Amino acid sequence: MSKLVLYGIVLKLKMTFDEKVYAIVRKIPRGSVMSYGEVALVIGYPRAARAVGQALHRNNDPVNTPCHRVVFADGSLSNSYAFGGLGVQKTRLEKEGVVFVGEKVEERHLITEISDRWQKELYHCPCK
Repeated sequence: MSKLVLYGIVLKLKMTFDEKVYAIVRKIPRGSVMSYGEVALVIGYPRAARAVGQALHRNNDPVNTPCHRVVFADGSLSNSYAFGGLGVQKTRLEKEGVVFVGEKVEERHLITEISDRWQKELYHCPCK
């Protein structure tokens, strides 16, 4: 099977949208978060932030796919976090060392540089 390797993340060309989302989310390190839009951009669907959220709601392996590490672009948390609600998501992130300013993740924890590094490759990604 053909595959595309982007900075150590293998995206097989025949993976479903959900599988691609889970592959990226599994790579978000403890103590960091990524926005729904950033995940969408990384997998080659820059306008699919809502679809990323829907895929995370279908996640049937939250232990190995840490969907609590995905937040809104402004660092706020979703009221509809599928595995216990907003309070559970915030608690899990705080246990991993994520700091909040009010109800938003402190900006230093938000992974955003991926867009800049991968954007050119992903717009030409044959995995769509």
